[in-house]
Amino acid sequence: MDITFYGAAGEVTGSCAVVRHAGGSFMVDCGMFQGGKEAGLKNLRALDFDLEQIDFVLLTHAHLDHSGLLPRLLALGYRGPVHATSATVDLLGVMLLDSAYIQEKEAEWTNRRNRSRHARRGWDLAPLYTVEQARSTLHRLRRVDYDAVLHPGKGVMCRFRDAGHILGSAIIEVEVSDCGSVRKIVFSGDLGQPSRPVLRDPYVVRAADYLCIETTYGNRAHRAMSDTEDELVHALTDTLQRKGGNVIIPAFAVGRTQEVVFVLAKLVRAGRLPDLEVVVDSPMATAVTDLTLQHSALWDEETRELLTWMRSNQARFHLRFVADVEESMALNHRQGGLVIISASGMCDAGRVKYHLRYNLGRRECSIIIAGFQAAGTLGRRLVDKARVVTIFGERIPVRADIHTIGGLSAHADQPALLEWMRHIESPPRQTFLVHGEAEATATFAQLVGDMPGWPEPVTPEVRRTYLLN
Repeated sequence: MDITFYGAAGEVTGSCAVVRHAGGSFMVDCGMFQGGKEAGLKNLRALDFDLEQIDFVLLTHAHLDHSGLLPRLLALGYRGPVHATSATVDLLGVMLLDSAYIQEKEAEWTNRRNRSRHARRGWDLAPLYTVEQARSTLHRLRRVDYDAVLHPGKGVMCRFRDAGHILGSAIIEVEVSDCGSVRKIVFSGDLGQPSRPVLRDPYVVRAADYLCIETTYGNRAHRAMSDTEDELVHALTDTLQRKGGNVIIPAFAVGRTQEVVFVLAKLVRAGRLPDLEVVVDSPMATAVTDLTLQHSALWDEETRELLTWMRSNQARFHLRFVADVEESMALNHRQGGLVIISASGMCDAGRVKYHLRYNLGRRECSIIIAGFQAAGTLGRRLVDKARVVTIFGERIPVRADIHTIGGLSAHADQPALLEWMRHIESPPRQTFLVHGEAEATATFAQLVGDMPGWPEPVTPEVRRTYLLN
């Protein structure tokens, strides 16, 4: 039995691993590469191996860096099932279609630009996949309940456990019968931060022969939630009351948008913030919020109580969702008083780019970065204090205040990752550190190597195969 990592090795995005064993082979996650100039080429090359040998796909959650290449997988010939939790299946019905729409529009925009520059060349860029291909992918999805036993293929048994990262996210425990022995491989997916708003804490795994664990924040600890709330209060009151500007919050449509809404409502309810006018400008975030409400059984109790308060206090916390393009454009005529939450979370696509275009150059405004920003993204350049950025070909000076607030991250930080691992009663035969940039993974590797009884962890190389003895 062996495992090959085709992405999220030495970087955060592109999660994809293939396990080959005596009874066949299967894939865990099929993620899109995001951020940086090479992402497009990586996505084109990501699945250039023998897909006919893959019996089934297991999906940890719906974020595109774990699911975004599923339509391409099917377009290249895969015809097997894709197993995921019920909430993940529901989310993919929104996210994959939205991703495909963006792929088509970006290809259209690029081709239009190329024709204007190279009128005689006569070539067009094809989208990574189309809306129709994404829609066809949905028919391959199979729903799995948390904690239920699944036998997806010969010699394989698995369980999906609540990862507490986003709605429907899962830790996947896979037991593989291979050459007379049974080995348990645990894929952490993306682990949530314990005691975080909205979702339940990650499930605690007690045993693993092999562990694949994310290391996104393997080199740092998040700010305490109380400190995060203090920073939010300062940023919003300073911008909205003292300076009279707008607050722009780039946020992933899945998870982060809903969490930010609930945290802001909590602060208004507690009297720490004045009455707020909050606009969620993202059709996908609107659809995902509806799905989040449908899956309230996955929430923690505090969030259920807060929702009741929000419904009774709409004058204090005025929340509206924008779908119409004209209404979205009209937001940029408002010079102050708005909190605009918009996708994408790393500022590289979607409507948030328009809001940044109109507000970044204004000293009275603030941008709140509330999540991880991958290398090469516009969000990362803002975090790294770029003084000028380019949006839609236009150079925009960065005059607005940039607030980086890490306590709202949906990922477990270094202490939480280590604590989760310590619950494994016997050290695994091998631990693979994935889904992290080089510095974060290297720091975390040293800490894992110092854990009593744990062997030196492996930081896998892309496309290298590792034996699981």
